[in-house]
Amino acid sequence: MKVNLERVNRDYLFEVRNEAGRSVFLDNKSKAEGVVAGISPMELVLMGIAGCSSIDIVSILGKQKINPDTLRMEVHGLRNEGEVPAIFHTIQIVIYLDGKDITPEKATRAAKLSYEKYCSVSKMIDNVAKIEFKIILNGKEV
Repeated sequence: MKVNLERVNRDYLFEVRNEAGRSVFLDNKSKAEGVVAGISPMELVLMGIAGCSSIDIVSILGKQKINPDTLRMEVHGLRNEGEVPAIFHTIQIVIYLDGKDITPEKATRAAKLSYEKYCSVSKMIDNVAKIEFKIILNGKEV
């Protein structure tokens, strides 16, 4: 796995491209002047957790012949503000699932397996940040 980064302008905007040519723009959200035209690296970490665990959850449910009608997440990273580096100490995730064949037990099992066993991104950071999740299944908290 390899990515390449290139500076785009005379400010803090960078383009990161993977080997397949897909790219993401990164920027400094805390800069004093100018327009923020990209995602911050810390937001990218949260996006990575959401993407990784979503893939796991869909895969785990899929092995049970369940394909959710919808799956979305809200991921909130709580940081040690005022410290350098300002790392995440807690990551709170709300998983929204909809589907008639998904039981609360199956949804919970899929999420637990993802965060505790399969999601490489969350496993990389769970020694420094507590990862908490809750599930809203068909509009009701599990």
